[in-house]
Amino acid sequence: MAADDEDYVYDEESGEWMPASEFAARQAAANQVEVRDAVGNLLADGDQVTLVKDLEVKGAGQTLKQGTLIKSIRLTGDAQEIDCKYPGIKGLVLRAEFVKKR
Repeated sequence: MAADDEDYVYDEESGEWMPASEFAARQAAANQVEVRDAVGNLLADGDQVTLVKDLEVKGAGQTLKQGTLIKSIRLTGDAQEIDCKYPGIKGLVLRAEFVKKR
């Protein structure tokens, strides 16, 4: 399929006709949620973070201390929550306001 044969769609927001692939890329970028840490750094999947305060983990009966390193976070689609793995704690979800990107 040649580049000239690509379908074009009308973008109501910009009022322009554009290639369907470019329109799909713009839509995907618009639907992405930005997750920021306690100091405003943008977080991404796989980042390492440290805790900025002691956190009591409900249901696990332990406290994660300030400065604890959490490796390989995963974004959940919520602007304030990140999914984490930590030894001894299953299904750990932290609020982004309590972590700082390393």
